[in-house]
Amino acid sequence: MVDAKDATAVALGYVADSSKADTKKFPKHEATQNCNNCAIFQGKAADAAGGCPLFAGKQVAGKGWCSAWAKKAA
Repeated sequence: MVDAKDATAVALGYVADSSKADTKKFPKHEATQNCNNCAIFQGKAADAAGGCPLFAGKQVAGKGWCSAWAKKAA
C-alpha cells in the first residue's frame, strides 16, 4: 500500500479515505470521488485496494482519493 506520507502521495494530496481529503487545498474534490471509480485505478470497483500507475508497484485504497482523480468512462 502507498504511504500517505510518500512524497508523491503528499504532492497529489492522496488520502486512504476520500472523506478526509483537504477540500481547502483541493476544492474540486467531491464526496463521490474515490480511487475505485477513477479512470486510472487498476482494480474492480468493489476492490478494497488496487494498483495505480501514479504509485508504481504500490496499491491505493479503493475508498482513497488524490488530486489526479479522473472520472471513469461508463
